[in-house]
Amino acid sequence: MEPLTVDTYLIILIVLVALLAIAIAIAVWKPRFFVRCLFRPVLEVFYRKRVVGLENFPAEGGCLLVSNHMSWIDGILILWALPRNVRFVVDGGNFTSKIGDYLGRAFDTIFMMGGPKSIGRAIRDAREGLNNGDVVGIFPEGTITRTGQLQAFRPGMTKILKNTDAKIVPVHLEGMWGSIFSFSGGNYFWKWPDKLRRTITVYVGEPFPADAPISAVRNKVQALGSQAQIDHRREFPVLARQVLRVWRRRGKRLQAADTLGTEVGGRKLLINTLALRRCLRREVFAKDEQFVGILLPPSVGAVAVNVALAADRRVSANLNYTVSSEVMNHCIRDVGIKHVLTSDRFLEKIDVELDAEIVSLDKLKEKVSLADKVIAALQATIVPSWLLDRILGLNKVQSDDLLTVIFTSGSTGMPKGVLLSNSNVSHNVDAVNRAIRLNTEDVVIGVLPFFHSFGYAVTLWAAQTLGPAGVYHFNPLDSKQIGKLAEKYKATVLLGTPTFMRGYLRRITPEQFKNLDVAVVGAEKMPADLFDAFEKRFGVRPVEGYGTTEMSPLVSVNIPPSRSAAKFQPDRVEGSVGRPLPGISAKIVSPDDGTELDANEDGMLLVTGPNVMRGYANRDDLTKTAVVDGWYTTGDIAHIDSDGFLHITGRLSRFSKIAGEMVPHVRIEEELGKLLSEGDDDDQVRVCVTAVPCDRKGERIIVLHLPTSQTPDSLREGLKAAGLANLFIPSADSFYEVSEIPLLGTGKLDLKGARDRAGELTMASC
Repeated sequence: MEPLTVDTYLIILIVLVALLAIAIAIAVWKPRFFVRCLFRPVLEVFYRKRVVGLENFPAEGGCLLVSNHMSWIDGILILWALPRNVRFVVDGGNFTSKIGDYLGRAFDTIFMMGGPKSIGRAIRDAREGLNNGDVVGIFPEGTITRTGQLQAFRPGMTKILKNTDAKIVPVHLEGMWGSIFSFSGGNYFWKWPDKLRRTITVYVGEPFPADAPISAVRNKVQALGSQAQIDHRREFPVLARQVLRVWRRRGKRLQAADTLGTEVGGRKLLINTLALRRCLRREVFAKDEQFVGILLPPSVGAVAVNVALAADRRVSANLNYTVSSEVMNHCIRDVGIKHVLTSDRFLEKIDVELDAEIVSLDKLKEKVSLADKVIAALQATIVPSWLLDRILGLNKVQSDDLLTVIFTSGSTGMPKGVLLSNSNVSHNVDAVNRAIRLNTEDVVIGVLPFFHSFGYAVTLWAAQTLGPAGVYHFNPLDSKQIGKLAEKYKATVLLGTPTFMRGYLRRITPEQFKNLDVAVVGAEKMPADLFDAFEKRFGVRPVEGYGTTEMSPLVSVNIPPSRSAAKFQPDRVEGSVGRPLPGISAKIVSPDDGTELDANEDGMLLVTGPNVMRGYANRDDLTKTAVVDGWYTTGDIAHIDSDGFLHITGRLSRFSKIAGEMVPHVRIEEELGKLLSEGDDDDQVRVCVTAVPCDRKGERIIVLHLPTSQTPDSLREGLKAAGLANLFIPSADSFYEVSEIPLLGTGKLDLKGARDRAGELTMASC
């Protein structure tokens, strides 16, 4: 090969100069083409792109693209994914550099600087662009979400659309949460990305007319987000695989403890659980046995048993030990449970006769062999995680495989078995992580029973997979022991019901709860006075959340003040149950004809998302009624305010239709509760409002109350003074004194028991 001559070098130099000149010319005269050529290869290295619903994107004509805002580069990704240029309205403060200005102008970006004049100019430019046939893009939340939840839509959208006939195109960008450009983990940029190459999917919905309400557009963007997570549910982690990895990393650090005296680190809990799994497979289960009953209170043992079953790819059924044998056996027969795992000590405390073989874990412990222990120890410490997955068969677990069956509370009838899949519960665990941001320094107090869906998903799986330790007590009403537990382990997170919280307020000292950082309540409405009283005593303001067993269970939650990362994003509204969690969408429809209602209108609450149950066990008829086109009918009356916060008014079953009007039991109950209160230290449920059939009015309101010195007439006067309409005020002969208010084991009102008791007292007469 001959050496290069001077002429050859000169030719190469001329070619390079020419190419540079061409590049500069393209950069000057065709900046958009130049930038696309420059960025496309870079984007394709780190991202895969998909577009769903591209047929909904107008091929021509002006339209306003409305998208969620998950990361710093959402606009770039949308420009890359869609076939037409999108003129985004952006904060000009982020484009003050020469490079930023060049990039913005390359795509005809509309800059909006601070000040009303600049904002007005940007709105006029956007409107003019729509009238000229451009695609204008906005992020109506106004800022990047800090939790993954869709924020309130600002009114600028309607100002841009004024005097135009442009269509509104709803868009959801999925796949950026967890990237360095999102706020996952509590910050931007300075973190390791959770994936080296991400798949981003742009979901495009059917266009709206220009005069569509903001709430309708927001609801559609949220619904696209739900569809996105349903489509991506196979990417959710398998909880059994995740918990085994977390326990291994935890090592000797405390992972779980209880008031029975058990205290274990992550590695020891992992070894014990793997040994238990081996013993159960050998000594108890048939190879094809699917559903396994568990009769245990919240404890380290209950954690190990549930995880052992999940690791063995069996379906756990935590049975409600506060119900009768008849109800428990109904649940056992419903899903074909052959074995129920329990402890001798616990079985002595409950008087039950079960239609299944009872397996004593105490006796089973004696059958755990040395080989079981050695093999479990090797699996927990030496065998690589990927290999352990294959040994246990966890690599074969699919997202839609069942994880558990949880029976409904039975507050309105016999319990139904709710079938929940791996992806159902896994989504909820991830949503808890986004909202509450649990970390390795947290200690979660687990007092909710695992037969309660909130206890199962949060105090079991979230507490054991997201990094914190879980400390457990078997009785949520035992305030004295819970206080000692919280003090001993410096508990930071408390989950419960308002009924439980009121008991803690009375019997737990501030010193015992001095490390408490988060308090989340659900299952029933939080009385307004309890917020202030709890914060005054313990320095922590509780927040409300909402869920149903059929939704695995969380639907929405207010962000606890101490975990809020949003200075300019309202993330909690007292009196509401928060915004729907990421991937969950809610809508309000008329109970009469199913018409979707606008913001702030009360109606039936429907929800959808990847956490919607697989169905009711052996009741396809009920499943088809409850879940229609992926939307679960909750049975709750609610409204969604203009900022997207969900407000529960009551259950449809807790309304009576009298003289054509819907009379809310909860509203009457709240006011009577205030009138019957025995003082600040009173933590009893003293009143329950229910109804019985009435030939004349359709229904008759009945009040069950504990003994009181007040007369029905004085209580009626109190209701009038509180501003209740005459139709809402029960007649004097509708007040009945009872020795106790019917309650479920979770602290919720036993609505069926209350209704039956009212029927007995009135003999169903009017």
